[in-house]
Amino acid sequence: MKTVKSKDGTVLAYDVHGSGPALVYITGAICFRSFKPILQDVKEFAKEFTVYSYDRRGRGDSGDTAPYSIEREVEDLEAMIDAAGGKANLYGHSSGAVLALEAALRLGDKVNKVVMYDPPYVHDQAGKLTYGQLSQKVHKLLDDGKNKEAMRTFLKGIGMPGMFVWLLPLFPGWKTMVALAPTLAYDIALTQDLPPVERAARVTVPTQIIVGEKSPAGIHDVANQLTTAIPNARFEKIAGQDHMVSAKVLLPVLSRFLKQ
Repeated sequence: MKTVKSKDGTVLAYDVHGSGPALVYITGAICFRSFKPILQDVKEFAKEFTVYSYDRRGRGDSGDTAPYSIEREVEDLEAMIDAAGGKANLYGHSSGAVLALEAALRLGDKVNKVVMYDPPYVHDQAGKLTYGQLSQKVHKLLDDGKNKEAMRTFLKGIGMPGMFVWLLPLFPGWKTMVALAPTLAYDIALTQDLPPVERAARVTVPTQIIVGEKSPAGIHDVANQLTTAIPNARFEKIAGQDHMVSAKVLLPVLSRFLKQ
């Protein structure tokens, strides 16, 4: 494990795997660098890239500093890019894709290229209203210290089948998920608004937006909006994949775009 300090003093834990162009992997909600699916992704990506896999603030071995803001998470990314040599490619999955876009807008030539997979902004006003109601419920539960209920409420609210949510406490990783519940507020802050198409039009970093063929229709809509807004953005839909994309299937897509 390596560490680096963000601008506000938060210590970020990260690992480095593989060789090739530097790639900072930005995970989504309830994920951290030693989570088994993330380890599997990194093992695959490391075949083509030097992968910087880090714990976002409040997760795993990283620290946290209140109050939270999106700007602080972008500063975390800047610290990771500096650790990677001062310039890197970014791959963001889910809410991590939102952070990748923010970094493209704010960090200029420190970002080489950006890949976003399934960026989960709300796609229309009706979705924003529904998500806002979910956000209020989750925040209230977190404020009351009811982390288990907050996690269940969030997962059901974003469409996870009720039976699966009910069975989650039987899984070995449930306690870890509950410990990560406070960071749900961070992911909600990242994803509670419509795609920032006006700001996205100012992106100058080469950008690729990817969705899974089986991912929700709202995510496809968001991807289309961003692809239209970002100058020269590339779009790709991966057949047979959903929100939890196979790294083995994704890697050739990443390599084609990032290594050309």
